[in-house]
Amino acid sequence: MSTSLHVASVGAGRPLVLLHGWAMHGGLFAPILPALAQRWRVHVVDLPGHGASADLGDWSLDAVVDAVAASVDTADEPLALAGWSMGGLVALRWARRDPARVRRLLLLSTTPRFVAGADWPHAMEAATLARFGADLARDWPGTLSRFLALQVHGSDRARETLALLRRQAEARAAPARAALDGALALIASEDLRDEVASLDLPAFVVAGDRDALAPIGASRWLATALRGSKLVEIPGAAHAPFLSHRAAFDAALGAFADGR
Repeated sequence: MSTSLHVASVGAGRPLVLLHGWAMHGGLFAPILPALAQRWRVHVVDLPGHGASADLGDWSLDAVVDAVAASVDTADEPLALAGWSMGGLVALRWARRDPARVRRLLLLSTTPRFVAGADWPHAMEAATLARFGADLARDWPGTLSRFLALQVHGSDRARETLALLRRQAEARAAPARAALDGALALIASEDLRDEVASLDLPAFVVAGDRDALAPIGASRWLATALRGSKLVEIPGAAHAPFLSHRAAFDAALGAFADGR
């Protein structure tokens, strides 16, 4: 099977790659794309089995990174990666594997580990994630709907953000069921904390302080572990601050673009 993924490219300037989260697609970034395209040549990726991309049949993190790297045509220019949620895992692994190409990171609602453990309280319980898998088998449309609601849980703009999320999610075909299962297994198993500690590149960590999926403690940990990083906490935001709190996000984006 071809490893080529669907990538939409707009704008001019230095390359910036956008990587979405579980069960979504690159179209989620449409509301912020015009502003991004004024500063960068933006490459919006649909991850395997999501949006317009075919599933690869291999949801190991390295296989996903291979597919994304092969699909983004930047003539090997140094690039910036913006990863949201699960997309942040892809961005972190790509940065570790190819430091000559990946020069900057913008990590949105990202965590190096999505599952809580004895030494990692900044995550959901393993049983909660396992229920998502079981619910997918019984009622995957309903499970996806509940997942969208969880992304805005606690936000002071939950109602309007959920409506926007649903509109953007429904703008493209539903994810392939095999891709949902594979990506969920990836989320449940990956722990990139050791890799994060070995990275040395400029990074912006942007997070909502009411995020239920990637709690603020995970973002604070990332900002401490990543040398030369900056943390931007957005009060009142949950898992999609770039949609719910545009003014605060745009200010952070401007600082990222200017290297501040």
